Amino acid sequence: MTAPTTDTGTQDSPGGPPGGLPQAPSGAPSLGRKVGSAARWSLVNTMVMRLGNFVTGIILARFFLGPEAWGVYGIAQTVLLVLLSANELGVSLAIVRWEGDPRRFAPTVLTLSAASSLLLYAGLFAAAPLVARVLGSPEASGVLRVMCVCVVLDGLSQVPAGFLTREFQQGRRMAIDALNFVLSTAVTLLLAVQGWGAMSFAWGSVAGNVAALVGCCLAAPGTLRFGWDREQARALLRFGLPLAGASMLALGVVNVDTMVVGSSLDQLALGFYVLAFNISGWPVRIISEAARRVSFAGFSRLADSETGGGPGALAAGFGRALGVVMTATVPLCVLLAALAGPLVELVYGERWLPAAAALPWLMGLGLVRIGCELAYDCLVAIGHRRSLIGVQGLWLVVLLPVLVVGADANGIEGVAQGHVLVAGAVVVPVFLFALHRGGVGLGTVARACAWPFLGGAVMTGVALGLERFLGDGVPALLGTAAAATLCYAVCVLPSLGFLRGSAPAAAATTMKD
Repeated sequence: MTAPTTDTGTQDSPGGPPGGLPQAPSGAPSLGRKVGSAARWSLVNTMVMRLGNFVTGIILARFFLGPEAWGVYGIAQTVLLVLLSANELGVSLAIVRWEGDPRRFAPTVLTLSAASSLLLYAGLFAAAPLVARVLGSPEASGVLRVMCVCVVLDGLSQVPAGFLTREFQQGRRMAIDALNFVLSTAVTLLLAVQGWGAMSFAWGSVAGNVAALVGCCLAAPGTLRFGWDREQARALLRFGLPLAGASMLALGVVNVDTMVVGSSLDQLALGFYVLAFNISGWPVRIISEAARRVSFAGFSRLADSETGGGPGALAAGFGRALGVVMTATVPLCVLLAALAGPLVELVYGERWLPAAAALPWLMGLGLVRIGCELAYDCLVAIGHRRSLIGVQGLWLVVLLPVLVVGADANGIEGVAQGHVLVAGAVVVPVFLFALHRGGVGLGTVARACAWPFLGGAVMTGVALGLERFLGDGVPALLGTAAAATLCYAVCVLPSLGFLRGSAPAAAATTMKD
């Protein structure tokens, strides 16, 4: 899916978004209630889907697919994600962000999205053998050609999915995602049992995306309609292209490590790294995906001076959102980092143990990614396109040589260490500066992160100490995790008022930063 776009969409020209939000009826639910309900549905949806994916991954890794097959899958997944970051040219977020009735310009959005996705897939189909060779996995060519059919399916689903996001219809999204998961998992497992290897992932992904497209069309009827308006298309491209570029840079940042490992190391190392990176993504996917399905729409409304309260409301909303996300994410990251070796061996088996070397560092990266993605959505909502493109471009330019050096020096662990070094020393300070320019001060961010980070430090010490004392058996790991989590909960108790939005000073102080 694409990253959010940035324009405010308030012009009233024929090609721009329709002007003026309609007045909400007196009995309509408030924005806060809508966002809260959508966030709960989104969190439940994401947790259920990720748990299902987690179980499926364990079954495949333990019984059917070895590290080499995971490496091929990792290459194909990386290319797919990069293409999905900009396959619809960033125009689909106009459905969420622009004011007025989106049905006026939705047909033009769909035409642009479908056409650009088809062109991207045609280019990938022709270049697949070359791309696979450059990334160190020539056998991934066929998998690339099949899996990237999802680019076209995703381009078609952007408009109906955008309508669901705009109206905070996360209950319907959960039903669609469940259908996607059931069908894709069934096809993947069936083909893996029959010995299809990495190709089982590709056909499973295609089947799931077909189901998602059908589900989106049923949940948002009448939205899959093509049309063309030249003025609207120009306004949409002005709106979307800058953020499509920023989104592609962002996905490049997240996936360039897989490319470096594939081209610098062997396929076995790539398989271990892909597994470790997927494990480190659990908190990112569970927490961040749930938050981002509502954060952009919520920040956009808060940033509107007429409907949301302006910069003060945006800063307070961002601080609270960041606090909630960090409070939920830190314990997951700490447990997976501190107990990496025993957990990988217990869950996936001894042959996957080399993946544990990179996992603690990748968990640190996962925590940074969650905060940066929320900041990304906030900056998009207030229209800071240039800041985002600059941040993502700087991140990628600095990261690539660091990862190459890390791979040569210390294998997959060196790659993970390079990721954390660049994220912490370069990217986080730049994001903080961009947020400050947008009206979200450093004090807001510090208040949101202080208690979770303190709790995380205490939790790390408890987990490492108990693991050495109790060992790494199943009962010992459960006891260690429970004790460490309890200590964390005690540490973050003082922040509950802030997280609930009831701390009296929270909102008042955001504008003083």
